Amino acid sequence: MRLPRALGGWGVAITGLAGDARASQPLNYLVSHGLQNDVTLPLTKALIAVSLTVVLIIGLLIVAAILRRPGLQPVAGARLEVGPEGGGLSWIWIGVGLSSLVLLASIAWTVAVLGQTVHPPSKPKTRIEVTAHQWWWEVRYVDENPALDFATADEIHIPAGEPVAFKLIGGDVIHSFWVPLLGGKTDLIPGLTNESWLQADTPGTYRGQCAEYCGAQHAHMAFLVVAQSPQDFRRWRDSQLQSPAAPQGEAAQGAQLFTMHCGSCHSVRGTDAGGVLGPDLSHLMQRQSLAAATLPNDPAHLSQWVSDPQAIKPGAYMQKPELTAAELAAIRAYLGTLR
Repeated sequence: MRLPRALGGWGVAITGLAGDARASQPLNYLVSHGLQNDVTLPLTKALIAVSLTVVLIIGLLIVAAILRRPGLQPVAGARLEVGPEGGGLSWIWIGVGLSSLVLLASIAWTVAVLGQTVHPPSKPKTRIEVTAHQWWWEVRYVDENPALDFATADEIHIPAGEPVAFKLIGGDVIHSFWVPLLGGKTDLIPGLTNESWLQADTPGTYRGQCAEYCGAQHAHMAFLVVAQSPQDFRRWRDSQLQSPAAPQGEAAQGAQLFTMHCGSCHSVRGTDAGGVLGPDLSHLMQRQSLAAATLPNDPAHLSQWVSDPQAIKPGAYMQKPELTAAELAAIRAYLGTLR
C-alpha cells in the first residue's frame, strides 16, 4: 500500500520543482551548463556516434550475409575457413585496422579530456564537503576559519562562474555524486575520500542524483545545486551563519516539542537540538525541497513528511512520530520560522 504513495510523492516533487527546467531534467547529460561538461560533451557525443555506427555496420553485414546465402544450412562438424582466394582476409584486415584506429583515437581523446578535467582551471575559493547517507546528502561548507563553517542538507549553493572544490565522503554504503548538466560522476566510498570540482556557467538550479544503487530509496536520493551570482552567494552564505530567530507563540511550543521528539537526530543552530544522525534544519525554509528533493518545501508537504515519513520514503531512518494533531501543527509552525 505504501509504494504507490511513495511514487506519487516523487511525481509531485518533479512537478513542484520544475520552475527551472534544468532542475527537472536529471538525466539530460547531452546538454552542458558547466565547464566540465563543456570539455566532456564533445567526447560523449563522438563516442555515441561511433557506437551507433558500429551497431549499424554490423547489423547491415548480418542482413547482407543472410540475404546472400538464404539456403545455407549448418553442417555438424563443419568448419568455416576464410582463405585469401575469396578476399575474406583482406576485409578482416581492413576491419581490424579501421577499428584499431578509431579505438586509439578515442583513447587519446579520452586521456586528453581527463587531463583537462582532473583539476579546476583556477584555485577554488569555495570548498564543500559532501557526505552521502541513506538517503540524503550532508553538505558542509569549510572555511580556513572554523568559526565560519556551517552545515546544510540536500541543497548545494555555489557561486556561478567560479570553480568549487568538493570533498566527497561515503557515510554508509557506496553512493555516486552526479550533476548531469554540470559534470561527471564521482563515487563516494566509505573509508575513502574522493575529490571533484564543478563550475556552473550561469545562475540556475541544477538537479543532481545519486548514480550508484544504494538501497530501497536510491531513486529518491536527489539534490539541487543552486548556482547564484557571487554577490547573491555571499549573502546566502552570511545568512546561513546566523541562528534562526527566537520563536513566539505556537512556534515556541513547537520548538519544545521539536527538541523532545526530533532533537536527538536533527540540529538547529542556537538551540538544544544537536543531533547528528539527520540533516541540519537551521534554515530549513530557505530550501526548495524536502527529503532529498522528493517533495516541494511547502506547508502541506512539510506536514505530510513530518507526520509519516515512511509513507513517502519506506525504509528511511526517520520513523513515524507519535504526535497529536495539535503537536504536529505546533512543530510545523516552529519549522516555518527556520529561515
